[in-house]
Amino acid sequence: MELRQLKHFLAVAETLNFRTAADRLHMTQPPLSVSIRKLEEEIGARLFVRSTHSVELTAAGEAALEHARAAVFHAAELARVAESTAAGATGTLRVGFVGSAKNRLLPLLLRAFRRTYPGVTLKFTEDTNTGLVDSLERHTLDVCIVRVPLVRRSDLQYVTVEADRFVLALPKDHRFARQKRITLRDLADEPFIDYTQSTIPGLHALSTMLFREAGVTPRVTQEAVQVETVLFLVGSGMGVALVPSSAGRKGRDGVEFRDLITEVPQPRLGLAVAWNPRYESQAGLRFRALAEEVGTEAARP
Repeated sequence: MELRQLKHFLAVAETLNFRTAADRLHMTQPPLSVSIRKLEEEIGARLFVRSTHSVELTAAGEAALEHARAAVFHAAELARVAESTAAGATGTLRVGFVGSAKNRLLPLLLRAFRRTYPGVTLKFTEDTNTGLVDSLERHTLDVCIVRVPLVRRSDLQYVTVEADRFVLALPKDHRFARQKRITLRDLADEPFIDYTQSTIPGLHALSTMLFREAGVTPRVTQEAVQVETVLFLVGSGMGVALVPSSAGRKGRDGVEFRDLITEVPQPRLGLAVAWNPRYESQAGLRFRALAEEVGTEAARP
């Protein structure tokens, strides 16, 4: 049974006239009659009672009519959904993100994406950079917002959408809170909260490089996986830390942020949209393009 035959059946059933149905289908009457006859043979039942002056549906034809309509409808829907999904307009997109993306970039991006592509269902996962990279490589996530630079070698591709820099986070009652600008040398004797090397190698490596260039060995007293955890420890009076400036845009209870005077230009860091080029979907491509558009807005003070 072919979809074409069902369309022929519907045209005859709705007009009850082979000539009118043939005109509607932009074909001649004899091929239409042959198509209906072959359909009846395949089904094993007559669909129409034909006479010289009339055409009527048989009981079998009446019973088959709604199913034929449903089949033709769903076939058309299949094509529509496949086309719109391929274009990124519908479907499901699995999005991963690091916690600091929630500060400004992610809310702006999600509002814009939902407004532009309401037919796409978004499923979210928050994780560390390492976890997100693993998920992209295994294709358990489609697209991720990660912290860059990525220290780990990978075939993943990414585009930076929000540039950032390090600032100093310190408890509100800290003696440095009265100063506007602080050097890394000022921190030599301060309890320092660092990033866990194996989990956030990028931020750990960059902060270590800055201290090394300044000739300072920080007195690390705490380590944490997430920037949010680092800020919690700072607000609890456990020490000071270097954090991405985007983390301080919303303000934090018990935490002050100060610019740093560094010995060398600060390394380039920020947030990026990453994807696996072997598995990129159209929805993921749309997400990435929109992220580049809203990244400029997210970077504004």
